[in-house]
This record gives sequence, structure tokens and C-alpha cells, in this order.
Amino acid sequence: MKKTIMTLGAGVLAAVSAVASTDAKMDAFISDLMGRMTLEEKLGQINLPPSDDIVTGQPQNSNIGAMVAAGQAGGTFNIKGGEKIRELQRLAVEKSRLGIPLIIGMDVIHGYETVFPIPLALSCSWDMVAIERSARIAAIESSASGIGWTFSPMVDISRDPRWGRMSEGAGEDPYLGSCVAKAMIHGYQGSDLTADDAIMACVKHFALYGASEAGRDYNTVDMSRLRMYNEYFAPYQAGVEAGAGSFMTSFNLVDGVPATANRWLIEDVLRKEWGFDGFVVTDYASIAEIPVHGAGDFATATVNALRAGTDMDMSAMAFISVLKTALDEGRVTMTEIDGACRRVLEAKYRLGLFENPYKYNDLARERTQVYTPEHRAEARRIATETFVLLKNDNNVLPLERKGRILLTGPMANTAANMPGTWSVAANLETPKTLLQGFKDATAGKAQVVYAKGSNLYTDAVTEAACTVFGRDMRDSRSDDELLREALAAAADVDVIVAAMGEASESSGESSSRSSLTLPACQQRLLEALLATGKPVVMLNFSGRPTVMTWESEHVPAILNVWFGGSEAADAIADVVFGDVVPSGRLTATMPRNEGQIPIYYNHLNTGRPKDPNGPAYQKYRSNYLDVDNTPLYPFGYGLSYTTFDYTDFALDSNTLGVDGKIVASVTVTNTGKRAADEVVQFYIHDLQGSISRPVAELKHFDRISLAPGESRRVEFVITPDVLRFYNYELERVAEPGDFEVMAGPDSGHLSRLPFTLK
Repeated sequence: MKKTIMTLGAGVLAAVSAVASTDAKMDAFISDLMGRMTLEEKLGQINLPPSDDIVTGQPQNSNIGAMVAAGQAGGTFNIKGGEKIRELQRLAVEKSRLGIPLIIGMDVIHGYETVFPIPLALSCSWDMVAIERSARIAAIESSASGIGWTFSPMVDISRDPRWGRMSEGAGEDPYLGSCVAKAMIHGYQGSDLTADDAIMACVKHFALYGASEAGRDYNTVDMSRLRMYNEYFAPYQAGVEAGAGSFMTSFNLVDGVPATANRWLIEDVLRKEWGFDGFVVTDYASIAEIPVHGAGDFATATVNALRAGTDMDMSAMAFISVLKTALDEGRVTMTEIDGACRRVLEAKYRLGLFENPYKYNDLARERTQVYTPEHRAEARRIATETFVLLKNDNNVLPLERKGRILLTGPMANTAANMPGTWSVAANLETPKTLLQGFKDATAGKAQVVYAKGSNLYTDAVTEAACTVFGRDMRDSRSDDELLREALAAAADVDVIVAAMGEASESSGESSSRSSLTLPACQQRLLEALLATGKPVVMLNFSGRPTVMTWESEHVPAILNVWFGGSEAADAIADVVFGDVVPSGRLTATMPRNEGQIPIYYNHLNTGRPKDPNGPAYQKYRSNYLDVDNTPLYPFGYGLSYTTFDYTDFALDSNTLGVDGKIVASVTVTNTGKRAADEVVQFYIHDLQGSISRPVAELKHFDRISLAPGESRRVEFVITPDVLRFYNYELERVAEPGDFEVMAGPDSGHLSRLPFTLK
């Protein structure tokens, strides 16, 4: 009989801590304020209407302005401009009866006007310091422009790249996703939420949104609670542990119940189990979508959302229109309404808005702290860390600054598509095009020739759907005309760089794709370029893992550049021309074809696993007739302009006691000629558990810098806590038995050592 090691869960400890640290001054202030509020004013505080498209000097004449003055709005969102926001705040403070300040939110997802790489790309840096810094700069800029609340980070784990919103998260791994969540929250909120440049984070989407069936946005999610706890919940819980001030519910069903009205999720897990003491806001009008799910009429949906623990209604106007009648009918209680209102007011108190409602309205800050040279330099540097070098035969990259270089492809000369999806505050006219970035990088040394080569899609309707919100880049010429121009240009160059893949809005919300291969017109261009016999470098723009099986077989060099933000053009040039060595590593597995999806490294084994040393197809084994089980590029993968050797992998003991530790260590040596960064990864495999355990789980990583010839010993301290998981009873345990620790450059190339937990 195994002895199971258990501890008091982190959520219980967090709850105890939250109770112990209750701010008595805040409690007294909020209690006094609520004692003076009418029911209508309380309902106003839990109502979050969208902002109108108002101009400076006119908020009082807008619908939102009238609601604010009447005390019918607790805040609003996605209004840009410090002066407009200040005027709106003045209506709340000086015109409403009690003068309760607004909380102003925005989708500051990966930067404000200085835009950083999309979150999936940021995660590929494996650099938590850089990720936190990106969020800190986003907080500085957005707070200078009147924003005090961001609907970020999105921490949804996703193993299905068909889902467009994978671009907004950190990929497929719960441990790495947890690290990224904490880094972003610390960056946004800083060490003091009352500081003028701190904004409140909002962890989203709670919960499981990244597991939408068929990768189709807003779709059903259905999974066991074991899978929820062991594979999907960790980044949300990390958000609680990092002190996030708010959570946002998701659009999907969980256990057949819409998440916004799911009491088990919000009250039992988030609040009671994990100890979350902030407020919960819906996603856009999600209460209004509950009847469409077939889960009650509008009034019932509204009641169920409040009773489930949802505190603030975004855009549906549900709480403010339904709850007074529901209270009269006894369907909700005053205690439930008061609880929601109190949590919203507490958030405003913690932000310091009652002490200074205009803390985010310093117009001098907006003029001097937004899109600064310093911030842009940081965005450029961080972007270079996110690009993943997938292939580099014969060291085609880096390119020399000499001769004639053809830059072609639909992404080569578009400024508006550089920042990527969810860059709502960006000025799309300010980023450089890749063409300009290349010309600046090679000025006086090489000649950059440009020909577009192809549109994004042959079909104009499909392309239009991928280039909304001002990202249009379509050329009116035919596919044949564009191709002929590119081939004519290619005849007289030394090397070809093809910038292709997705456009900015090919990924993101409501941008699911059933096919992840390169669009046909781009594929035709790429094949024709390769047929010239010239060296070809493919720059793959994408907001998700795409299928590049053909490309990996034929193109000499492939650099996955994702969407690198407002400074993407210069950052890409930095890496392509060798000023910076690529160091990004994949945080989501790249499949060989869509039929492998979902594909992820930390899967459970089957009773009939395929023999890795056997033939391509094995009868009565878990494999495909037409494709190998392995991915095209595994989780953690990425090449460099140098090489690294891993040697002397060792454990200081093969036995781990209940209160002990084991140190795993490996020597990593830069065996090439360039100084570079390497991401050293450690994984654990629990060989025999009370339930099936993954074949590997990331548990530690170190991003290190090594000069040519330099070696470093990298350590991973293994304790029983590292080995914990949720058993069949949903207890978090570490079970004695045999384990493997693994180390290497990615999940597909690992050395293994055994140890035992006693």
C-alpha cells in the first residue's frame, strides 16, 4: 500500500492569508459607503457598459456620460485618450450623487502604443524578466492615458492551434503558463496598486476556453475534472497566487453550464478553494449569450450569473435591468447584490481611486511616457528573443549585408500587420514595414529589392476577413501578375527572403482555421522561388503553430517570427542579419498535419504505444496509417546560430525523502562561435501513479547566456512538492514510487535519470 504525501493546499493557505490580512480601514470605508447607496446605485456599480465613440468635450452628451452621471455605471472600457477619460471621470465624481469613481478598462493585451510581440510569441522567449518588463511598460503607458484596468493576461491552455485565440496565451504547458501569468500580473500591478503607473490585471478566461471543441471559437468545452485540475487550472490558480485583482469568465460551457453562471467554478474553486478575494467580470455580453446556450431565459441567466458569483456584467445590461425585479420576486437576495457591489468597490479602493479619482489622468504623463524611444528599444530587444529558428541548412542565416536581396511575400510591405492581433491602442501608421526595416539595416552595404509576389489569399473575401481593423493590404493585380513580377526580380539577386504566412487578424478572437497550411497562392510563390535555385529564407508570420511539413522539407531556412509588435521590422532585421542570435523556443507543438490535432508533448500514454524503434506503421499499436505520431517540431524546440552540448547529467542522490531534496544538474557548453542564449529544460515522468501520468511534464527551465566555448552547470532542485498532482479524489498528492528526471534542449531530445520517492 503506497503512503501518499499530502499538504495543505495553496488555495486554503491563500484563503487563510486573505482573511488574516483583511484591510479594516477599507472594510469600514466600503461599509459606510454602501450604507448610503440605493439599490439602483449598487446595481450601477456592477454594470460595465461599453464606451461610446465620444470625442473630447462631449462625454456628458453621450449615452455612457448620461449613465455615469446617473450612477448607473461602475466603469467602462476601450475608450482611448486621457482627456476624454478625465472628463468622463469628472462626471462620475462631480455629477453622480455619491461621487463614486469609475474603473476604466481596456484590452491592453501585449502593449499599449508600444506594442510587444503577441503573448504566444512572448512565451517563446522563456524569459520571465522580459515578459514582466513588457507588462510593466504596458502599464506605464496605459495608466498615463487614463486606463486603470487591463483585460489581461489570458492564461488559457490550448493544445489546438486551429483555435485563433491561442495567439493570446502562453501555449500548451500549465507550468510555463503559470510562470508567464505571474510575470505579467506582477508587471501590470507592480508592488503597489495605488501607484499612478500600476493597473489592475484581469485573468481570463475562467475557465477552460482554450479547449473549445474542434478549435472553433466560443464552442463547447467538455472534460473530466481530473484533466481540469492537472492540465488546465494551474495558470488560473497562479493568477490568484500572484494577487490578480480581477478575473473574467469565459464564453464556453463547463460541465454543461455556461462559465458565467457556473457556481462550482466561481464560488467553489476560485473563491473557496483558491482564496480569490477580487471581483469577477463577465466577458463581453456573455450573460446575454446564456439563453442561446439553452440554459435559461435572459432573466434566469442574469439571476444564475449573480448567484454563481459573477460580480460585474460587461455590456449585456443584465444586472441593471433584471436584478431589481428579481430581488422583489425573491430570486436573488440583497446579500448577493451587496457582495458583488462590495467586491467592485474594493477593487476601486485598492487602486487608490477613492483617494485620487484622477490618478490616471495626468496629461503630462500621457505626453511624455507613451511610445517613448526607451520603450520602443525594449520592445525591439524583447521581440528578438521570441523568434524561433526552425531550420537553417548550411547556415543560410544569418545573411550577410552584401549584394542584392529580394524581399517578397504578402507580409513584406505592410506596416499595419506588424503589431499583430489585439493591438487596440496602437497607431497602425507608426510601425515600420519589414521592407523599411531591411533597407535601414543594410543601408550602404546591400541593395534590398522588393516585389510583393502574392496576396495573402487568392480569394478576396477570405483575405478581407483576415485583415479587418485597418490591416488591409490587398493588391488588385492577379496572382499571375504578382508572381511574374517576383520571378523577374529574383533573376538578378543573390538571396531571397519570403515574408509570408498569416496576417494580423488571421488569428485572434473569432479567427479559427480548419486548415493550417500556407494558402495556395503563397505556396505557389514559394515553390517558384525555390525553383530559381537561389537561397531562400522563409519568414513565417503566424499567431499559432501552423503546418509547415512541405516547407520544412524544401526551404533551406525558416524563421518563425509570429507577430513581433510595433518594432517587429527592426527586430526581424536584427536576427536575419546576425546582430542578434535567435533564442526563441516553441511553447506549442507544431503538427505535421491537422489530423494529428490535438498534439502536445505532455500526453498520457496508451496501453499500446508505438515502438519508437519499429517500422513507420505498426498494426495494433496507437498510430496513424498515413503520418508518424511525432510532431514536426516539438514543444521547447528552437535552433540557434551556435551549437550547445549537454553533458554530465547527474543526480546527487537517487532517493528522495518526504522532507528532502535531490539536485539534478547538467553541464551546458556553447560549442559554436557566437555568444548566445540557451533555454535549458527539465522534465519529470512519474512512472507509476494511482492514475495515469503524463509521459513528461516540464518542471523547471533556465534561460542562460554563454560565450563561445563557455560551460555552465545548470541545476534543478527536486522536492516532493515538484512531484505533486491531483489524484482521483482531487487531492493534491505526491505518491512514493519511481520517477525519471529528464534534461535537454527541448521535449523531443532529452536525457533521462531514474530516482525514487520514498
